Amino acid sequence: MGRKMLLRGACAAVLLAATASPAMAGSSAELLKRLHEKGILTDDEYQQLLKQDDVPSASAASGPSWVDDKSIVRVNGSGLGLQVGDIALKISGSVNGFYVHDNGDNPGPTRTVVGGVATVGSNSSAIRNGLLPGFLKIEASTTLDGWDVGAHFGIYPGINSVSYVGGGANSGGNPRALQTSGIDFRQTFLTFGRKGFGEVKIGRDIGLYGSEQILNDITLLSSGTPAGNVAPSNTTLGRIGTGYIYTDFQPQITYTTPSLAGFQASVGIFEPLSSLTGPAESNKQPGFQAKLVYDGKLGGVATRLWLAGITQKHNVVGGPDYTGSGFDTGAKVTVGPVTLVGTYYDGSGLGTTALNLFDTDGLGNKRDSHGFYLQGLATFGKVSVAGSYGESNLDYANLADAVANPALVDKNSSWVGQVRYGLNSWVTLISEYVHTRSKAHNGNKASSNAIASGAILFF
Repeated sequence: MGRKMLLRGACAAVLLAATASPAMAGSSAELLKRLHEKGILTDDEYQQLLKQDDVPSASAASGPSWVDDKSIVRVNGSGLGLQVGDIALKISGSVNGFYVHDNGDNPGPTRTVVGGVATVGSNSSAIRNGLLPGFLKIEASTTLDGWDVGAHFGIYPGINSVSYVGGGANSGGNPRALQTSGIDFRQTFLTFGRKGFGEVKIGRDIGLYGSEQILNDITLLSSGTPAGNVAPSNTTLGRIGTGYIYTDFQPQITYTTPSLAGFQASVGIFEPLSSLTGPAESNKQPGFQAKLVYDGKLGGVATRLWLAGITQKHNVVGGPDYTGSGFDTGAKVTVGPVTLVGTYYDGSGLGTTALNLFDTDGLGNKRDSHGFYLQGLATFGKVSVAGSYGESNLDYANLADAVANPALVDKNSSWVGQVRYGLNSWVTLISEYVHTRSKAHNGNKASSNAIASGAILFF
């Protein structure tokens, strides 16, 4: 009797395991029959276990009770993406670091250039970010009531310590122990759109004017002109100020049309920006920016063309008011392994290097500016070689401005030579040489030479 009881208990355990598994459930009835025939199971036990075998396992049939179809997590096809029910989550990011050595001219009365970007008076080494800090982007998107909607967040931390004096997360560096790096929350915006309508963006993101120039610049992935290498901040200058004015990340409401035969237009209203070097402002109207892009093939050659514009009225406290405006244009063509880029910008009351830096003489008289860069990149397998030249020019507002500010920058320019090696799909090794020159209207000059070597990772 004791042996039969033991066998019955073991059989029950085996049968429970069998009925819980879809692969074994079909054979459990045959097992019950044989055990009943051998007298191990009584008639009542046989009938009871047979009933249990006929009932599918709850977990096999429908999964755990806390899971439903809309909660199942699936991996998206690209990037670090997840599909959670109807919501797509995407996480992307980048990390970089470079050894940068910058050697500038010795200081002297003929080296002073107000607004110059060439280094003067230092021979320095740093481990620092390039033109890009690191970044972590988190995006959630879905389709609701026929609309594609999304929430977008971009966090841009640097590897260097900053002072937080005068520039927030992108203030001057503070290379001392027990400090912290700057975290620049550049992107916070929502989008909604649908096929045939286009897309609306509301929040903080990169501007339209000047965006193509920086996004197509080879120094975006490297260092370019170091600037402040003795006490490095979150970023270098790259080619900012030596070929274009920095687009910046700005609060905006922007509409982008659907693409039509390769053409796509964007237009937006923007938070009005006060001058960085002029008197206080109390601006009454928003700024306006627009961009038209063609992306396709011309004569079988991959081509990207663009034209962008900007305008903003500045209401100066105590007057007089003035309006800053300008445009930028450019082309990018790819033939086989070679990609060529050419850009040009022109502005009045926009300044140089950054929007509204040295834009007027402080009395409402606008300074004109213009600049360009030319660039080539050739890729052979994992190796790429690139080079570029660019310059930014700033004119006096009038003769009185020339008398009052003789050392104001006339031209900032730089030469860049670069070599890249694609270590794998995530990591690119980069080395470059940069020669930067600054010239004032009164003839003062300064120059600096920099080498940079490091890596950038994207995922």
